[in-house]
Formats: sequence, structure tokens, C-alpha cells
Amino acid sequence: MIFGLAFSVSALSQPFPAKPVRIVVPFPPGGGADALARLMAPKLTEIWKEQVTVENKPGASGHIGAEVVAQAPSDGTTLLMSSTASLTEKNAAQFAPITLVSASPYVVTASPKTPVASIRELIALSRANPGKLSYASSGAGAASHLSAELFKSMAGVDLLHVPYKGTGQAVIDLLAGQVDLLFAPSQAVIQHVRAGKLKALATTGARRTETLPDLPTVAESGLPGYEALGWFGLLAPAATPRPIVERLSADANRVLADPAVRSRMIALGADARGNTPEEFARFIRDDQAKWARLMREAGIKPESS
Repeated sequence: MIFGLAFSVSALSQPFPAKPVRIVVPFPPGGGADALARLMAPKLTEIWKEQVTVENKPGASGHIGAEVVAQAPSDGTTLLMSSTASLTEKNAAQFAPITLVSASPYVVTASPKTPVASIRELIALSRANPGKLSYASSGAGAASHLSAELFKSMAGVDLLHVPYKGTGQAVIDLLAGQVDLLFAPSQAVIQHVRAGKLKALATTGARRTETLPDLPTVAESGLPGYEALGWFGLLAPAATPRPIVERLSADANRVLADPAVRSRMIALGADARGNTPEEFARFIRDDQAKWARLMREAGIKPESS
């Protein structure tokens, strides 16, 4: 984990930032990207002495908000809190990676109306009722979608996909029992799980999480080898000058190293990361390569408009 970057202040022609900064979240309020952006914004405001606001620009599985940032002035004052869905092989070149904010397992979450309490029960019920159980996602190509598709492939089950415009809306319908399942960022569902309003069946990582240590992984619950992570990270328009990218990365990493921020992220079930722009770029390439094969095999086409 890296929380400090070398940076030449003299490389900037004027103090940064020279005006307020906005972090565009390409999904509705209530999801993982939104929670993390709103957690970081006040700390960045303190560092920069300029107001940092969060703007939700949902639609097309995150691509509308991503395009807003891609077309913004390359001065470092319009940033994207991205995820797997909003950054694809088609648009990745439009952005300059800043830092990985979080890469955490998802929680396989069930509606209280769905008669399962474990992954084994879910697999058995799904096999007995092919195509009858439904799972929500925050959009085609999102980590919540791909995690479920990987589960379907490895478990040999048929589940009905119900895409939403963001995790927040999916959670609302999950609570109401309109859909059966959601592979969700912990920060989007953990309060409902703790309140007994949703059932957590397992986490999707290779190991149990610090936030939910008593909850087994999918792999240890009857599906060996299963692993899926959902990530969130900051990006800027591609033409943003290198010194500004380095400044953004250094300051974002300062925020992620803050004990209060890290404690809050752990409480939300998010794994605070932080790295250099180069490391984040490699992470993005590796992540895209991992999911590209699954998407081709499953015939998944992420939304792009």
C-alpha cells in the first residue's frame, strides 16, 4: 500500500486547484462509488482549501457520467469515481488513472423473502427452479453483474438478470423482495444486513473479510475457486498534465491513509487501497483482461450509451 508520491510543485504554473473540484459518480446515490466519494470529499477539501463536491450522473451502466468527465477540461478539477462498469476497454484511453481507492469482495445478499440461508441452499434452489430466481445488478458489465455471471457459470445454475441504473436502486427493490439476490458492495448493504432486513449469504473474496469475519466465502461454501472483487478508483481526463495527476494521486493517498477515513471504510466493508498512477493503470488492464473472457463466453455487452 502506497500513501505518498514524489511530486514537483514547481512543475505547476499555478497553485492547484485554482477553483472548486467536483467528483463525478456515474451512478445514483446509495451505491459504493457514491459512499466512497462522499467520504473522501471533505478531506480533500481540507487539503486543497477549495470545495470538493460530489455529483451523481447516472445512466448507461456508468458511461454517461464517465463521458462527462472525459469531455471536461483537463485541469484536474473534474474527477471520476469509477468502477468496473464505467471503465471498459473501449473508453479507458480517455482517462488518466489517479489511484485505486478500494478493491473489496462483494457480499452475496438475499431478500428476506427468498428461502435460502447459504450458498449451498442457493445453488440447490436455483437448480431445482432454473430461471426462476432473479438477481439485480447496477448495470450490464458492472462488477455486481459479472460476479453473478461468474457464479452462474461455476455453479451451473440459471438466474434471471435484472439490471438497474445503480446499486442504490437495486438495494431498494431487494429490500422489497422484488428481486431475490444482489452481489453488492458491502458499503451498500451492510447496514441492512446488520438490521436484519437483508440476508448475507457469503462474501466473494478468497478470504473472509474483517468487516464480516463470521460470514464464509463463496469458495468455502460449496464453490471452490470462486473469487470476485469490486473496485473503485479515481481518474481524470486523459490530457490532464502529469504534474497535476501526481498531485491528485499524492493527496488522494493522504486521505486514504487517514486513520479516521480508514476506520470508516472498514466499517463500511471497503478495503482502503491507494497506489501510484502507474500501478493503478496496471491494475485496470489486469482487471479488464480477467473479465473480458467471461463477457465473451456469456455474450455480455456492457452498455455504452
